[in-house]
Amino acid sequence: MDDEPLEEWAERRKAKIGRLRAVPIVSGYGPKGSHLNPNTPRVIERWNGHAWEPCAFAANLAETKRILYPEAQEPPTPGPAPKPLGSGTGKHRKPQAPRSDRR
Repeated sequence: MDDEPLEEWAERRKAKIGRLRAVPIVSGYGPKGSHLNPNTPRVIERWNGHAWEPCAFAANLAETKRILYPEAQEPPTPGPAPKPLGSGTGKHRKPQAPRSDRR
């Protein structure tokens, strides 16, 4: 039998502790997809290693995304400026049509 070692399993399980998820607060068997009811309040739940426990509430989908994905709110760091194309025809460039010198 190819069972994984207990240490590896425990490490994977421990890595998931603290993970967040959002659950829409709807009554009955209504749709629970986030895109279906963007104005519905949601409960934010945190995985404690054994069960999901409520840790916060959000009024709508936009607030939920701010809680779940805080790194998306930060402006991107500017990277190096792209180099402009140099002169030349290079083999990857479209060949230019021959010019006629008639005026």
